[in-house]
Amino acid sequence: MICPRCKREIPDDAALCCYCGRVIIKKKPAGRKPNGSGTTFKRGSTWSVKVTVAMDVTPEGKLRQIRKEKGGFATRAEAAAYAPTLIAQATARKTKAPTLQHYWDLYITTDMERLSVSKAVAYKGAWKKLHALAHRAMDTLTVADLRRTVAAQAATYYPARDMKNLLSHLFKLAGADGWVSKDLPSYIILPELNEKERRPFSDEEQKALWKAWENGDRNAALPLIMIYTGMMPGELMGLKASMIDLDAQKITGAGMKTKVRKESAIYLPTSILPVITACMDASADGHIAPRYEKAFYADYYAALEAAGCRRLEPYCCRHTTATALAIDKSIAPQTIQRIMRWSSTRMLDRYAHPDDADIMAALDGPADSPQKSVQAGA
Repeated sequence: MICPRCKREIPDDAALCCYCGRVIIKKKPAGRKPNGSGTTFKRGSTWSVKVTVAMDVTPEGKLRQIRKEKGGFATRAEAAAYAPTLIAQATARKTKAPTLQHYWDLYITTDMERLSVSKAVAYKGAWKKLHALAHRAMDTLTVADLRRTVAAQAATYYPARDMKNLLSHLFKLAGADGWVSKDLPSYIILPELNEKERRPFSDEEQKALWKAWENGDRNAALPLIMIYTGMMPGELMGLKASMIDLDAQKITGAGMKTKVRKESAIYLPTSILPVITACMDASADGHIAPRYEKAFYADYYAALEAAGCRRLEPYCCRHTTATALAIDKSIAPQTIQRIMRWSSTRMLDRYAHPDDADIMAALDGPADSPQKSVQAGA
């Protein structure tokens, strides 16, 4: 051993130099720190820890450490104890969450086929309005993102509701895969429902449609069939001749949307049978109406224009059916319920639209009613 002061050689076990008297202090050999313990150091009044999480090669070909640091610990021991956590966080495998588009593609191939035609069309329209979010990763979407997009793309209740419901379906799929933990679409605020009453066709308009049919306008069959049967547009688009029993005057297997409609027969009044028969005879593919929405609506509105009717939407046909049945006091509500294929008679409040004259006639009652007798006696 060499004395650090006089530089002379002295025994290795000497406690002091025998030449100059310098006290020899032997340093304890430094223990090797285990991997992952990092380096602790003081910065200001707090302690920090720095760990190497990976090695990289510079453009010059030199090996370089990639290090992560965490500070703010009160003691050195706390800083050192955090090193394994810092390494775990930094080196965890980062997997990018699928996008909203991914779950839409999954939805249309697995769930869409169970929807009615009208609902599928509504959801496809809703998806177009969600285009701005299509390529966002599911775990990056926020309530603010969803609310802002729905508010910007849908100013009225029903389109906004379709967007909200579709998002809810997509989030459920993402939740099943573990990418989201909350039903964020449930926090979307819909516009106020300001539903206008659908207007039924007037007697004059129905007569005009019959006249158009008798004059050879085949398009008039569409509103006439829906008015006289209470069918919905999607049901008529999917109606096949094989579903129609002319002798029994009913249709089976054409119902859509609800369980009751799917299981219930659609009854055919005698007056509409010639129209149904003519459509069956003219069918080339077994369908008695255009199968595709664009063609169906084009023919439907062409029929209204040719007959001089108001441009009432197809659902107004079903409202016309319900209104005509409701104002006929000889028909029991339960009978109307079966004809319209409702789950309860409460639906009369929504679909039936009697006017003031109908209300007054109901109040006055039949000619032999007690009210009329009293009035006559007065």
